Amino acid sequence: MTMIPPRPSAVHRASRPTSGWVGRRVRLRGIEPGDRRTLVGFDRESASEGPPQFDGYRHWAAHRANHLEAGEDLQLAIETRQDRTLVGSLSTSQPEAGIFSYGIGIGPQHRRHGYADDAINTLLGYMFGHRRFTKCEVGIYSSNAASLTLHARLGFREEGHLRDPEFLCGGAQYLVLMGITAEEFATRRLPRAR
Repeated sequence: MTMIPPRPSAVHRASRPTSGWVGRRVRLRGIEPGDRRTLVGFDRESASEGPPQFDGYRHWAAHRANHLEAGEDLQLAIETRQDRTLVGSLSTSQPEAGIFSYGIGIGPQHRRHGYADDAINTLLGYMFGHRRFTKCEVGIYSSNAASLTLHARLGFREEGHLRDPEFLCGGAQYLVLMGITAEEFATRRLPRAR
């Protein structure tokens, strides 16, 4: 996913999660200094898995972002509820009023366990319900089939494509722009009548 790196000032605000920060499988909390080693390890493992991933989310990049202005962006660790194992991280940015974006990364050994799905749903519930955002937009590289499938399953709709000339390697790469509104999210989460 692409995103604007978050500002570090939000780490302390995000480190006091409320009940809205707990999903079925994961808990979102502020990134702590002790997390850095694990997050850097996730990046190393991802890099050694095979060909370079042009849209690989660097967990540690958000942790060491160095912006001077204060903001409302969040930097969060994703840990399991069961045993509080750190499984990934996510960061938000707010490109315009009422809209937010995020980047998420799950450590290679923790993928395909539903952690990303639960973390994204928990984040959307908080951002739409408590922070009153009206829309979430993400950009996903066309080669990232797993992320495209996940976001479609979560209710995101494809809104367009952007070509990214910096990532032309063996063919044209483009960003698939996807979005979901607060209303769409709320409708999707309502229990269905039988």
